Amino acid sequence: MSQKPHLSVVIPAYNEEPNFAKGVLASVPKYLEKQNYSSEIIIVDDGSNDQTAKLAESFARQYKNVRVIKNPHQGKAQTVKKGIEEANGDFILFTDFDQATPISEIEKLMPYFPQYDIVIGSRQLPGAKRQKEPIHRHLMGLVFNLVVQTIAVRGIWDTQAGFKCFKGPIAKDLFQNLKVYGQGKQVHGALVTAFDVELLFIAKKKGYKIKEVPIVWKHVATTRVNPLKDSVRMFRDVVKVRLNDLRGVYRVI
Repeated sequence: MSQKPHLSVVIPAYNEEPNFAKGVLASVPKYLEKQNYSSEIIIVDDGSNDQTAKLAESFARQYKNVRVIKNPHQGKAQTVKKGIEEANGDFILFTDFDQATPISEIEKLMPYFPQYDIVIGSRQLPGAKRQKEPIHRHLMGLVFNLVVQTIAVRGIWDTQAGFKCFKGPIAKDLFQNLKVYGQGKQVHGALVTAFDVELLFIAKKKGYKIKEVPIVWKHVATTRVNPLKDSVRMFRDVVKVRLNDLRGVYRVI
């Protein structure tokens, strides 16, 4: 790319054939092409075992400034990290493939730069809109937020929304300092984790200024979430972050 992009958009992808069939991803390049700033889209395939990688490459050929990176299956943290490492933008956004939060919501985040280093979408703040969300998922989110506030990251009401934007160098710095999911390991199946909690915990330790902004979010049905299994794993992740901090793991970052 000859011109350094103003915005890089990193999109992790794992077994996304159903979402490709829905055509949801096309909204991203179509929206960005209309903006008055330069951009790039980086789709990182997380070792999908369906046709996601081939479909992504076909998609990339249809639009300018879209590229695909193939990663071994290591889970979302490593997939996003790879995209961050490859991104060239002044600002880097990572967003979910299913576009539960539409790319146009970036308009709500960007005005807070450069006063802040990190601007994240929130489904919890007044003004946010949660659409078609089952009550049990909402209650799960509330309980998890309470756990996060108590154990790890106070003052941020929604650590898990997949719509976070960073100043470019800060994104690269933070992802290099992940510990819980910082080492690439082969995993099996979909892996729902709380890597966002560690990311924001480290950001606070480093003194980066974080702004939380209410966004529109629509629940997208998926078979990847196992309420009991994933809740236990995410709780364990949050505890690991706190224990790491008590051990001084994050002291030198």
